[in-house]
Amino acid sequence: MIDSAPVIAGRPPDDVELPAVVLQLAGGHPTRPLWSNELGGLTVAVDAPSPMVVKWAPPAQRAELLAEVERLAWAADWTPVPEVLDHGVDHDTGGAWMVTRRLAGTSAVDRRWLADPTPVVRAIGTGLRALHDALPVDRCPYSWSLAARRAEAHHRAEAGLVDPASWHEDLGDLDLTGALAVVDALSEDLADPVVCHGDACAPNTLVDDRGGWIAHVDLGRLGVADRWADLAIATWSTVWNFGTGWEDTLLDAYGTDPDPVRTRGYRVRWERGD
Repeated sequence: MIDSAPVIAGRPPDDVELPAVVLQLAGGHPTRPLWSNELGGLTVAVDAPSPMVVKWAPPAQRAELLAEVERLAWAADWTPVPEVLDHGVDHDTGGAWMVTRRLAGTSAVDRRWLADPTPVVRAIGTGLRALHDALPVDRCPYSWSLAARRAEAHHRAEAGLVDPASWHEDLGDLDLTGALAVVDALSEDLADPVVCHGDACAPNTLVDDRGGWIAHVDLGRLGVADRWADLAIATWSTVWNFGTGWEDTLLDAYGTDPDPVRTRGYRVRWERGD
Protein backbone atom coordinates (compact mmCIF):
# COMPACT_ATOMS: atom_id res chain seq x y z
CA MET A 1 0.00 0.00 0.00
CA ILE A 2 1.31 3.46 -0.92
CA ASP A 3 1.70 5.84 2.01
CA SER A 4 -0.48 8.91 2.08
CA ALA A 5 1.12 12.29 1.37
CA PRO A 6 -0.07 15.71 0.29
CA VAL A 7 -0.93 15.65 -3.40
CA ILE A 8 1.06 18.48 -4.93
CA ALA A 9 1.42 17.20 -8.49
CA GLY A 10 0.16 14.45 -10.74
CA ARG A 11 -1.48 13.62 -14.03
CA PRO A 12 -4.43 15.95 -14.71
CA PRO A 13 -7.70 14.75 -16.24
CA ASP A 14 -7.69 14.37 -20.02
CA ASP A 15 -10.31 17.11 -20.34
CA VAL A 16 -8.29 19.71 -18.43
CA GLU A 17 -8.59 23.15 -20.02
CA LEU A 18 -5.37 24.00 -21.82
CA PRO A 19 -4.08 27.57 -22.10
CA ALA A 20 -4.65 29.12 -25.52
CA VAL A 21 -0.92 29.36 -26.18
CA VAL A 22 -0.54 25.60 -25.68
CA LEU A 23 -3.25 24.88 -28.23
CA GLN A 24 -1.64 27.35 -30.61
CA LEU A 25 1.74 25.66 -30.24
CA ALA A 26 0.12 22.25 -30.81
CA GLY A 27 -1.00 23.47 -34.22
CA GLY A 28 -4.15 21.35 -34.31
CA HIS A 29 -2.35 18.10 -33.50
CA PRO A 30 -3.74 15.83 -30.75
CA THR A 31 -2.70 16.75 -27.22
CA ARG A 32 -2.37 14.59 -24.12
CA PRO A 33 -1.91 16.14 -20.65
CA LEU A 34 1.01 14.49 -18.85
CA TRP A 35 1.47 16.40 -15.61
CA SER A 36 0.15 19.27 -13.52
CA ASN A 37 1.79 20.87 -10.51
CA GLU A 38 0.35 22.50 -7.40
CA LEU A 39 0.30 25.98 -8.97
CA GLY A 40 -1.46 24.88 -12.14
CA GLY A 41 1.55 24.47 -14.40
CA LEU A 42 0.98 21.93 -17.18
CA THR A 43 3.08 19.54 -19.22
CA VAL A 44 1.35 18.40 -22.42
CA ALA A 45 2.39 15.85 -25.05
CA VAL A 46 1.68 16.83 -28.64
CA ASP A 47 1.30 14.01 -31.14
CA ALA A 48 2.73 15.89 -34.10
CA PRO A 49 4.76 14.24 -36.91
CA SER A 50 7.79 15.11 -34.77
CA PRO A 51 6.42 14.41 -31.27
CA MET A 52 6.99 17.20 -28.80
CA VAL A 53 6.13 18.33 -25.30
CA VAL A 54 4.81 21.76 -24.34
CA LYS A 55 5.44 22.89 -20.80
CA TRP A 56 3.40 25.88 -19.60
CA ALA A 57 3.94 27.79 -16.36
CA PRO A 58 1.65 30.34 -14.67
CA PRO A 59 3.11 33.72 -13.67
CA ALA A 60 4.26 32.44 -10.27
CA GLN A 61 6.50 29.88 -11.97
CA ARG A 62 7.52 31.88 -15.01
CA ALA A 63 11.03 32.60 -13.74
CA GLU A 64 11.66 28.94 -12.91
CA LEU A 65 10.57 27.77 -16.36
CA LEU A 66 12.81 30.29 -18.08
CA ALA A 67 15.61 29.17 -15.75
CA GLU A 68 14.97 25.61 -16.88
CA VAL A 69 15.43 26.62 -20.52
CA GLU A 70 18.95 27.81 -19.67
CA ARG A 71 19.81 24.79 -17.57
CA LEU A 72 18.60 22.26 -20.14
CA ALA A 73 20.74 23.91 -22.80
CA TRP A 74 23.75 23.77 -20.49
CA ALA A 75 23.24 20.18 -19.27
CA ALA A 76 22.54 18.71 -22.72
CA ASP A 77 26.24 18.49 -23.54
CA TRP A 78 26.80 15.92 -20.80
CA THR A 79 23.58 14.05 -19.93
CA PRO A 80 20.28 13.02 -21.58
CA VAL A 81 17.70 15.78 -21.12
CA PRO A 82 14.93 17.20 -23.32
CA GLU A 83 16.09 19.27 -26.29
CA VAL A 84 14.57 22.76 -26.18
CA LEU A 85 13.03 23.65 -29.55
CA ASP A 86 11.46 26.98 -28.63
CA HIS A 87 10.34 29.02 -25.64
CA GLY A 88 8.65 32.29 -24.85
CA VAL A 89 6.32 34.35 -22.67
CA ASP A 90 2.56 33.78 -22.64
CA HIS A 91 1.35 37.34 -23.10
CA ASP A 92 -2.29 36.39 -22.41
CA THR A 93 -1.61 35.11 -18.90
CA GLY A 94 1.80 36.48 -17.95
CA GLY A 95 3.16 32.93 -17.75
CA ALA A 96 5.77 31.24 -19.90
CA TRP A 97 6.08 28.22 -22.18
CA MET A 98 8.72 25.86 -23.50
CA VAL A 99 8.61 23.34 -26.34
CA THR A 100 10.93 20.33 -26.22
CA ARG A 101 11.46 17.32 -28.43
CA ARG A 102 9.69 14.36 -26.83
CA LEU A 103 12.07 11.82 -25.35
CA ALA A 104 11.58 8.08 -25.55
CA GLY A 105 10.45 6.24 -22.43
CA THR A 106 7.94 6.84 -19.67
CA SER A 107 7.98 8.31 -16.19
CA ALA A 108 9.26 6.10 -13.39
CA VAL A 109 5.86 6.50 -11.71
CA ASP A 110 3.89 5.10 -14.64
CA ARG A 111 1.19 2.76 -13.29
CA ARG A 112 2.83 -0.30 -14.84
CA TRP A 113 5.60 -0.14 -12.21
CA LEU A 114 3.41 0.05 -9.11
CA ALA A 115 3.11 -3.73 -8.74
CA ASP A 116 6.90 -4.19 -8.80
CA PRO A 117 8.83 -0.94 -8.37
CA THR A 118 12.25 -2.61 -8.04
CA PRO A 119 13.54 -1.81 -11.57
CA VAL A 120 12.48 1.83 -11.53
CA VAL A 121 13.62 2.50 -7.96
CA ARG A 122 17.04 1.22 -8.96
CA ALA A 123 16.83 3.30 -12.14
CA ILE A 124 16.22 6.44 -10.09
CA GLY A 125 19.36 5.68 -8.08
CA THR A 126 21.59 4.77 -11.01
CA GLY A 127 20.26 7.66 -13.07
CA LEU A 128 20.91 10.17 -10.31
CA ARG A 129 24.45 8.82 -9.87
CA ALA A 130 25.02 9.08 -13.63
CA LEU A 131 23.80 12.68 -13.57
CA HIS A 132 26.02 13.60 -10.63
CA ASP A 133 29.04 11.93 -12.21
CA ALA A 134 28.53 13.44 -15.66
CA LEU A 135 27.84 17.12 -15.00
CA PRO A 136 31.06 19.12 -14.47
CA VAL A 137 31.03 21.12 -11.25
CA ASP A 138 33.84 23.43 -12.37
CA ARG A 139 31.90 24.45 -15.47
CA CYS A 140 28.46 24.86 -13.90
CA PRO A 141 27.30 28.49 -13.60
CA TYR A 142 24.37 27.64 -11.30
CA SER A 143 24.22 27.12 -7.54
CA TRP A 144 21.67 25.21 -5.47
CA SER A 145 23.78 25.18 -2.33
CA LEU A 146 22.49 25.40 1.20
CA ALA A 147 24.55 28.52 1.85
CA ALA A 148 22.99 30.26 -1.14
CA ARG A 149 19.44 29.55 0.09
CA ARG A 150 19.58 29.68 3.88
CA ALA A 151 18.94 33.44 4.05
CA GLU A 152 15.93 33.02 1.76
CA ALA A 153 14.50 30.42 4.16
CA HIS A 154 14.62 32.88 7.07
CA HIS A 155 13.12 35.61 4.90
CA ARG A 156 10.21 33.34 3.93
CA ALA A 157 9.65 32.38 7.55
CA GLU A 158 9.65 36.00 8.72
CA ALA A 159 7.19 36.87 5.95
CA GLY A 160 4.77 34.19 7.11
CA LEU A 161 5.16 32.14 3.93
CA VAL A 162 5.94 28.86 5.69
CA ASP A 163 3.17 26.70 7.19
CA PRO A 164 4.37 23.67 9.21
CA ALA A 165 0.79 22.33 9.23
CA SER A 166 1.15 21.54 5.53
CA TRP A 167 4.36 19.53 5.92
CA HIS A 168 4.59 15.79 5.46
CA GLU A 169 3.76 13.71 8.54
CA ASP A 170 7.40 12.55 8.76
CA LEU A 171 8.25 16.05 9.98
CA GLY A 172 5.24 16.40 12.27
CA ASP A 173 7.41 16.79 15.37
CA LEU A 174 8.85 20.10 14.12
CA ASP A 175 7.48 23.60 14.46
CA LEU A 176 8.89 26.52 12.47
CA THR A 177 11.58 27.35 15.02
CA GLY A 178 12.67 23.72 15.18
CA ALA A 179 12.78 23.43 11.41
CA LEU A 180 14.97 26.50 11.07
CA ALA A 181 17.29 25.09 13.73
CA VAL A 182 17.59 21.77 11.88
CA VAL A 183 18.64 23.45 8.67
CA ASP A 184 20.93 25.97 10.35
CA ALA A 185 22.72 23.06 12.01
CA LEU A 186 23.08 21.19 8.73
CA SER A 187 26.69 21.21 7.55
CA GLU A 188 26.72 21.00 3.78
CA ASP A 189 29.40 18.71 2.37
CA LEU A 190 30.91 20.73 -0.45
CA ALA A 191 34.29 19.06 -0.18
CA ASP A 192 32.86 16.74 -2.84
CA PRO A 193 30.20 18.87 -4.59
CA VAL A 194 28.07 17.70 -7.49
CA VAL A 195 25.71 19.40 -9.91
CA CYS A 196 22.35 18.48 -8.43
CA HIS A 197 19.13 17.93 -10.36
CA GLY A 198 17.24 20.16 -7.94
CA ASP A 199 13.94 18.24 -8.07
CA ALA A 200 14.97 14.60 -7.95
CA CYS A 201 11.46 13.24 -7.29
CA ALA A 202 10.67 9.90 -8.94
CA PRO A 203 8.46 11.33 -11.74
CA ASN A 204 11.44 13.24 -13.13
CA THR A 205 13.29 10.07 -14.10
CA LEU A 206 12.40 8.57 -17.48
CA VAL A 207 12.82 4.83 -18.00
CA ASP A 208 12.71 2.35 -20.87
CA ASP A 209 10.42 -0.66 -21.24
CA ARG A 210 12.57 -2.69 -18.85
CA GLY A 211 12.64 0.03 -16.22
CA GLY A 212 16.17 1.21 -16.96
CA TRP A 213 17.12 4.88 -16.66
CA ILE A 214 17.31 6.83 -19.90
CA ALA A 215 16.94 10.56 -19.08
CA HIS A 216 15.90 13.28 -16.63
CA VAL A 217 13.31 16.05 -16.96
CA ASP A 218 12.37 19.17 -14.92
CA LEU A 219 15.78 20.72 -14.28
CA GLY A 220 14.65 24.22 -13.35
CA ARG A 221 16.59 24.18 -10.06
CA LEU A 222 19.76 22.48 -11.30
CA GLY A 223 22.92 23.73 -9.61
CA VAL A 224 26.02 22.88 -7.59
CA ALA A 225 25.23 21.52 -4.13
CA ASP A 226 25.72 18.65 -1.69
CA ARG A 227 24.59 15.40 -3.35
CA TRP A 228 22.30 14.74 -0.36
CA ALA A 229 20.15 17.70 -1.42
CA ASP A 230 19.05 15.37 -4.25
CA LEU A 231 19.29 12.03 -2.45
CA ALA A 232 17.12 13.12 0.48
CA ILE A 233 14.26 14.00 -1.89
CA ALA A 234 14.76 11.11 -4.29
CA THR A 235 14.49 8.57 -1.46
CA TRP A 236 11.55 10.40 0.11
CA SER A 237 9.66 10.34 -3.17
CA THR A 238 9.85 6.55 -3.25
CA VAL A 239 7.69 6.58 -0.11
CA TRP A 240 5.14 8.90 -1.74
CA ASN A 241 4.99 6.94 -4.97
CA PHE A 242 5.70 3.29 -4.08
CA GLY A 243 5.25 2.94 -0.33
CA THR A 244 7.73 2.29 2.46
CA GLY A 245 10.77 0.06 2.17
CA TRP A 246 12.40 1.33 -1.05
CA GLU A 247 14.82 3.98 0.20
CA ASP A 248 17.74 1.60 0.76
CA THR A 249 17.18 0.07 -2.69
CA LEU A 250 17.66 3.49 -4.28
CA LEU A 251 20.74 4.28 -2.19
CA ASP A 252 22.25 0.90 -3.01
CA ALA A 253 21.79 1.55 -6.72
CA TYR A 254 23.31 5.02 -6.30
CA GLY A 255 26.24 3.52 -4.39
CA THR A 256 26.10 5.10 -0.94
CA ASP A 257 25.04 4.35 2.62
CA PRO A 258 22.15 6.16 4.35
CA ASP A 259 22.84 9.50 6.04
CA PRO A 260 19.92 10.18 8.41
CA VAL A 261 21.15 13.62 9.49
CA ARG A 262 21.53 15.06 6.00
CA THR A 263 18.38 13.32 4.84
CA ARG A 264 16.27 14.94 7.55
CA GLY A 265 17.91 18.33 7.13
CA TYR A 266 17.33 18.50 3.39
CA ARG A 267 13.78 17.20 3.71
CA VAL A 268 12.98 19.98 6.15
CA ARG A 269 14.47 22.47 3.70
CA TRP A 270 12.37 21.00 0.90
CA GLU A 271 9.12 21.25 2.84
CA ARG A 272 9.85 24.87 3.67
CA GLY A 273 10.19 25.62 -0.02
CA ASP A 274 13.75 26.93 0.05
